[in-house]
Amino acid sequence: MKAFLDDNFLLQNKTAEKLYHDYAKSLPIIDYHNHLIPDQVANNKQFDNITQVWLYGDHYKWRAMRTNGVSEKFITGNTTDFEKFEKWAETVPYTLRNPLYHWTHLELQRYFGITDLLSKKTAKSIYDESLAKLQTPEYAVHGLLNKMNVEVICTTDDPIDNLEYHQQFKSSPSVGFKMLPAFRPDKAMDSDNITVFNSYIDKLATVVNKEISDLQTYLDALKSRHDYFAENGCKVSDHGLNSIDAEDFTFEQVAAIFQKIRKGASIEAKESKIFKSAMLIWFAQWDHEKGWVQQYHLGALRNNNTRMLKQLGPDTGWDSIGDYSQAQALSKFLNKLDSEDKLAKTIIYNLNPADNEIIATMVGNFNDGSVAGKVQFGSAWWFLDQKDGMTKQINALSNMGLLSRMVGMLTDSRSFLSFPRHEYFRRLICNLFGEDVENGELPNDIEWIGKIVQDISYYNAKNYFNFSS
Repeated sequence: MKAFLDDNFLLQNKTAEKLYHDYAKSLPIIDYHNHLIPDQVANNKQFDNITQVWLYGDHYKWRAMRTNGVSEKFITGNTTDFEKFEKWAETVPYTLRNPLYHWTHLELQRYFGITDLLSKKTAKSIYDESLAKLQTPEYAVHGLLNKMNVEVICTTDDPIDNLEYHQQFKSSPSVGFKMLPAFRPDKAMDSDNITVFNSYIDKLATVVNKEISDLQTYLDALKSRHDYFAENGCKVSDHGLNSIDAEDFTFEQVAAIFQKIRKGASIEAKESKIFKSAMLIWFAQWDHEKGWVQQYHLGALRNNNTRMLKQLGPDTGWDSIGDYSQAQALSKFLNKLDSEDKLAKTIIYNLNPADNEIIATMVGNFNDGSVAGKVQFGSAWWFLDQKDGMTKQINALSNMGLLSRMVGMLTDSRSFLSFPRHEYFRRLICNLFGEDVENGELPNDIEWIGKIVQDISYYNAKNYFNFSS
């Protein structure tokens, strides 16, 4: 019987062990999509305790605690940090076979060298041991990222963000990694709530110091922010969508819809879809113009619990997988851009595993040979970010595309302790290749397969995003 979380965790054969330890393990990390807070990076935040760095904002853990019967006061309430940690510790033994059990103990090992299993019994000793380390300079944010051999992180930033912390970080002495912004304009096209959307437009007008009176001045304002992000090192955009909107439109149609929005008049569902469709196309054209990589996260059904949404706000653990129709609109959207020769390098992530084969085949329609892996099936995301979900995504891509050209893993996380997810992904990749070799399904060419493993783990992303330029 193998020991839990030993050096060969997830590696089920000798070939997998060799691939991981000799080829994948020591490579740097390029984390091209996360939700880390830029000012915490720029100011090298020193967290007071493990609760602050581990539980604040982590709705994965919050959902598990609620399911385990933990009162909200110990999750997002005003109880002490140790009380919150203790309730998480009591929950962990009940997370067996949930990926949180693996993440939790990987993170305790990799960052703190703690090999004890977290439970109510060990909560105090683990809290105290981590507390002592978190008080040292090596455990401030820069140290945590360097400990994981992080080379690049891309945060997620709204067009109206001033990027002051990115500027501060860039002007500071080198700390061993880069922090770059990512352009996330979801709020700039969210016409579902007219009052909220108008408030956003007013904020944008203040940021650019120009009146936004019609669609053209709105686009000019957003384009100036897109340019501003580029000036500050941005090379990627990102969209979090239920599904792609791809309605036909004319500029005049969209201009008329925008005027209705600015007057506070309600718009029909069809008009909202037309507006979103146009904005997606224009954003994508700007991305292509600058040579950015555009990312689309599709399929989340957000804010299901309206009572708790009102109490706690969004991104607090009330989202799930949606069952939206994806193929037809996505095809139309990508085809429109491709037919105009304005399709940027693109990554599509899906949240519904039923869509794996749809996305895996869709991206192949628009890989035109101009760039290796130009249109990518992105890594398993959110609820699929676990052993089974990752394996299914990898297998779908392997069967219907080129896994060898995949740009690898990301954290998509708000936590500075989440970077062992890259290790987890790399171990799974090595194990899958190892199994195929030992089953005689792939040749025993360790040098070549090792190169492919290294490419997926690191080099494909390094070449694809070109963050070094």
